[in-house]
Amino acid sequence: MASLFACGRLSRHDYPVSIQEKTAPSRGGFAQSLDSFFQISKRGSTISHEIRGGIVTFFAMAYILVVNPLILGEAIPKDGPITPEGIAAGTALVAGIMTILMGVVANYPLALAAGLGLNAVVAFTLVRGAGLSYGEAMGVIAWEGILIFLLVLTGFREAVFRAVPPALKTAITVGLGLFVSLIGLVNAGIVRTGATPVQFGISGSLDGWPALVFVFGLFLMIILHVRGVKGAVLISIVASTVMAVIVQFFAGIKLISETNPTGWGKTVPELTHSPIAVPIFNTLGKVDLFGGFGKLGVVSVILLVFSLMLADFFDTMGTMVAVGAEGDLLDKDGNPPKTRQILVIDSLAAVAGGVGGVSSNTSYVESASGVAEGARTGLASVVTGVLFLLSTFLAPLVELVPTEAASTALVFVGYLMMTQVLEIDWKDPEVAIPAFMTVAFMPFGYSVSVGIGVGFVTYTVIQLVVGKARKVHPLMWLVSGLFVIYFLMGPIQRLLGAA
Repeated sequence: MASLFACGRLSRHDYPVSIQEKTAPSRGGFAQSLDSFFQISKRGSTISHEIRGGIVTFFAMAYILVVNPLILGEAIPKDGPITPEGIAAGTALVAGIMTILMGVVANYPLALAAGLGLNAVVAFTLVRGAGLSYGEAMGVIAWEGILIFLLVLTGFREAVFRAVPPALKTAITVGLGLFVSLIGLVNAGIVRTGATPVQFGISGSLDGWPALVFVFGLFLMIILHVRGVKGAVLISIVASTVMAVIVQFFAGIKLISETNPTGWGKTVPELTHSPIAVPIFNTLGKVDLFGGFGKLGVVSVILLVFSLMLADFFDTMGTMVAVGAEGDLLDKDGNPPKTRQILVIDSLAAVAGGVGGVSSNTSYVESASGVAEGARTGLASVVTGVLFLLSTFLAPLVELVPTEAASTALVFVGYLMMTQVLEIDWKDPEVAIPAFMTVAFMPFGYSVSVGIGVGFVTYTVIQLVVGKARKVHPLMWLVSGLFVIYFLMGPIQRLLGAA
């Protein structure tokens, strides 16, 4: 689930880690080699910042190791060869490999894992809705990744990215800030559905020990931040996890449910068995590239691949620039370094997710939490990737960190992203209205792609009616048209008899 475009530099006086500070290369042989390879000192970071940032990113996204098996588990037959434990192990393996590749090849503090939303499409649309087998659904995912990879090789994906006006890039940054904050609040149970579409806590009040753990962690993070304490994010996650373990030991709280609204969100912070478990990779290679075409028809599969591709396409573009904006890594045009390499690894991750049987892997905006902790290079991604690989054996320890503890980082990162709202000229309606639509629809539509699409379409329509159509890049017209098709996919599928 994936998906901060920004055009300017940030003045980072508001974060205790001096990210503008240039540090001298480490003098040790290995440390100096790391510094040189990843350009750590050049980007104003240190090895310790990178390690800390990588750890924070891992904990911010570790929930996928629990959530992905829960969602994809709906798509596997009972007593079949694929198990939830196998999905968890495969999720960690693919995420670890692709995240390490992102760090080594692209040198960018961006982590990847199975995308939320895309896994739900696999389980509920492709398998339970369209009647595909698990392997056939993964085949559709693999084709989506192959298509995106071809678009990267042709330069199309990068060209689209560079055609986006700077104001819209900044708007996407701000929208993502609100989106990740909402994700954190929802995951922690602080915002949930009720008598109104969304509400604060339970009937307007906070209730239960898990909510207290979140509040403790968030305010500890804020206090440490304003006091200038280095490692504020990581310290807060660890401290709130320790608190959660103590609470669980004495209170014995179960997972949240209709009968237990004050339970833990996704993981219970306790060890019920050995912290080490031998992984079983029974999802690898469970992919059927051509079965879906025979079962659904070519047209239906093409439409499904197109829908997945469009969502993944722009989620990644938004996320990679979001991370770059947070770390002050963008050039004067709002473009990150090694854009092509970033997009290549991300597209290959989608293919790997399909072939690995764990759904499309994509870039995670939670990576910004590691950047907020000081990460500026691919070394942080390597650290995150290694932790994912280790988690194939240490899944019980990973599950020890409750969502309520990890989600505090997402809320805090939202604040950091929101600071870029000043980069938008709110007095110019030609810019301000598309920017607002982008910012609003990203959290309210609970989708990065929806926010980007609505902003693009609004921008092109406004430019058309004010007589400035020729100033709009041709690729913006093309992408806006594709988004219109994407938004009307349901009626189009019914019209073509593919629904």
